Amino acid sequence: MSRKRNLEFSDKQKFLFKWWANPAYRKYDGIICDGAVRSGKTSCMALSFLLWSMGRFNGKNFGLCGKTIIGLRRNLVTELLKWAEKLGLTVMENVSKNYMDVDFGGKRNRYYLFGGRDEASAALIQGVTLAGILMDETALMPRSFVEQAVARCSVRGSKLWFNCNPDNPYHWFKREWIDKAAEKNLLYKHFELNDNPSLSEEVKRRYERLYSGAFYERFVRGKWSAAEGLVYPMFDEKKYVIDEAPNDCERFAVSCDYGTVNPSSFGLWGLKDDIWYRIGEYYYDSAREGSRRTDEEHYEALENLAGERELDYVVCDPSAASFIQCIRRHGKYRVVQAKNDVISGIRRTQDMIRGGRLRFASECKDILREFTLYRWEESSGKDCPIKENDHAMDDMRYFVCSLEEDTGIGFAAISV
Repeated sequence: MSRKRNLEFSDKQKFLFKWWANPAYRKYDGIICDGAVRSGKTSCMALSFLLWSMGRFNGKNFGLCGKTIIGLRRNLVTELLKWAEKLGLTVMENVSKNYMDVDFGGKRNRYYLFGGRDEASAALIQGVTLAGILMDETALMPRSFVEQAVARCSVRGSKLWFNCNPDNPYHWFKREWIDKAAEKNLLYKHFELNDNPSLSEEVKRRYERLYSGAFYERFVRGKWSAAEGLVYPMFDEKKYVIDEAPNDCERFAVSCDYGTVNPSSFGLWGLKDDIWYRIGEYYYDSAREGSRRTDEEHYEALENLAGERELDYVVCDPSAASFIQCIRRHGKYRVVQAKNDVISGIRRTQDMIRGGRLRFASECKDILREFTLYRWEESSGKDCPIKENDHAMDDMRYFVCSLEEDTGIGFAAISV
């Protein structure tokens, strides 16, 4: 009975096997599958990828990508080799050079294994021409690696195959690929535990019992959800995010968190009816963009962000001495150093959010993304946030701390 169950497939799993052979779906350039762990998406996608590539091509190169090659072998290749043997395919694996040649019906194709561990991994896949890629656990890989792998698929008829478990709702793969799947001409399928018939009800109930919080939401329910321990758990997009910022604000200010290696984040704030709106932002990540910007280039971005608005002042990261001097040299804006008491600043910001005194334009994507990622350091036993995903969070805190505590609408702006 157990053997019979293992040979059964759900409708979604069956779809994975045949979508590329169905005339209704051949026009698509690839497929994305996300969802719960143990939902069967990975093994079915891997087998389908093998059948598609061996059926459609001969003498071509393909890519199998994971966060690490060790993990890729464990999670995908081992299972794939078992299927290949059952189907009568001949596989010759070169472990030291991380590729395998597969023969079937007079055809031979080569499958390279790539690990997308960090930003430097993108260089590993440069130069190779691929007829298709399968990316396992895509959300764990750097964006630069994924985009470089996609760019390698230049053979006519090549297709892109992605699978992953969910992460935070502002993850770049969610926003740029899953949410834009139709725009990118990709199919999208979401998997749940019930989409894997080989899982017994007992095992599914065990998952339900064992896990809670963000892990449960992401890996059992398959939802893109925010992590636990958020610094601003009271932040609710439905309450505090607006589609259009007011265009008749009474006064304006800009807050700056400056970085060279780390990202720079500037927020443009406007006051109306005792509510401060973040109506625009500038966010530059040199690691993501591949080059650093000078103080003058950041200043130009500051001027573009402000536009023709008259700023009361610019409140700036106190450690950014050279950028503060750059702003002063231009003589256009009054600049003040931010107060940098992190914990008291977070508390004041929390109070402003709870009180409905801060609103955020929906176009300010980076601060909205960081709201879902900015967490407390739980292992240290101290009240301190993790120093990650905190650049827009810091510029917001600098701004809040610059407001006069008694009225919330004036400024404690002291030139230094």
